[in-house]
Amino acid sequence: MHEFLVSTVAFIVLIGLMVVVHEFGHFAVAKLCGVRVEAFSVGFGPRLFGIKYGETDYKVCLLPLGGFVKMTGEGPGEDQQLDDPGAFTAHPRWQRMLIGVAGPMANFVLAFVLMLLYFGMINEVPNVRPSVLEWVTPSSAAAQAGMKPGDVITQFGTARNPDLETLLDTAKSDAGKTIPVTVDRGGKSVLLQLALPAKAGDRGGMNLPDTGMYLHYVNGPIGVDQVSGGTPADKAGMQAGDQIVAVDGHEFHTLDPLVEYLQDGKGQPVTLTVKRKDAVLPPIVVHPMDQAGHWRLGFLGMAPAFPPVERRPMSLGDAMTASKEFCADNSLMIVDVLEKLLTRQASVKQLSGPVGIAQVAGQAAQTKYWSPKFAVAAGISLNLGILNMLPFPILDGGMILFLLIESAMRHDIGIQIKERIYQAAFVLIVMFFVYVSFNDVSKLSIFSHLKP
Repeated sequence: MHEFLVSTVAFIVLIGLMVVVHEFGHFAVAKLCGVRVEAFSVGFGPRLFGIKYGETDYKVCLLPLGGFVKMTGEGPGEDQQLDDPGAFTAHPRWQRMLIGVAGPMANFVLAFVLMLLYFGMINEVPNVRPSVLEWVTPSSAAAQAGMKPGDVITQFGTARNPDLETLLDTAKSDAGKTIPVTVDRGGKSVLLQLALPAKAGDRGGMNLPDTGMYLHYVNGPIGVDQVSGGTPADKAGMQAGDQIVAVDGHEFHTLDPLVEYLQDGKGQPVTLTVKRKDAVLPPIVVHPMDQAGHWRLGFLGMAPAFPPVERRPMSLGDAMTASKEFCADNSLMIVDVLEKLLTRQASVKQLSGPVGIAQVAGQAAQTKYWSPKFAVAAGISLNLGILNMLPFPILDGGMILFLLIESAMRHDIGIQIKERIYQAAFVLIVMFFVYVSFNDVSKLSIFSHLKP
């Protein structure tokens, strides 16, 4: 019950903030363009309180699930009030497009500002010492240098007894160079030469896994949070709550090295040692599936326990760069999901909706660190903005698409045609909302015993 209440409150606060910021973007640009804004509401339903200033009623309503902006003449069923200079439809199409884009842009700005504040004022980094290698990718730069799982890194370049953040900084600053690395292997000091890969041209730049190194920074097995239906993990009999003790005899504690191990195996079956309710099961053989060139087992892992962290706020310039990279890396999740759905590389059953978002928000709210809180909020804001830019009726992108078509046709689309399109789109969105919500609920642990 406590987890449910935390998830519910976190979801309401988070989605409420995202939607209010989104609507404020529409509101601000509409005011600048001279469009009459009749109401700016925080929440829906009956009006609780507020103040009317000028032509706008600023109010707080009963249901705290976001908010809305009401502009004169904006609805598809309203008359085309061309004789009213304050009406939305009386303004040039380019202004209406700007108003439509302003909402998603406000979400993008919010995400950037949130991460800028986090990196510039907090920036929690793992305080991992000593740096022990959990996994070394075969054929990687680290493997070619002679590094092995279990090695303790005592020197990395010029840094002695480096922590994770020092390793990352050195890998980025010395990209393309060969640096000396000293490791402790079974009590013996071994000197190696590591040829760091050249800095990648992607938006993230060099990262530690690019070298083939994965650190052991948390203890305990990988926990299984959800198993997607029809996937290799599901067919092999894995269940939510299972713990993966070993994979082909290798002990992995986080998902990243496990995913890399699957990639290196190129679809070869893996044997899992699984613990369920304090009992170790007989070995489970799983055949990975290929999803757009990535080998997957088909389960969602539980968030690992956080290692000890310390705060290292960045300079303004570094914080802006880190925030930009975060937004770039996390801004195309919805597009990737849609692409996989359309190419049948993912199942609709794997989608999550409000209940899934509430679970993630609740988990972030209950952690004692700030990193997941800021990351979840910024990630949702980014993808809310991108979702609204999709060219689907009712969404901002749909309105912009209509305006572009009307600009090409040099006349407006008929009101009745628009109404029919919006009605059909509304029905489809409601059906999709119900489906993903049912998906979310069916994945909850209380229903796990109903699964065959």
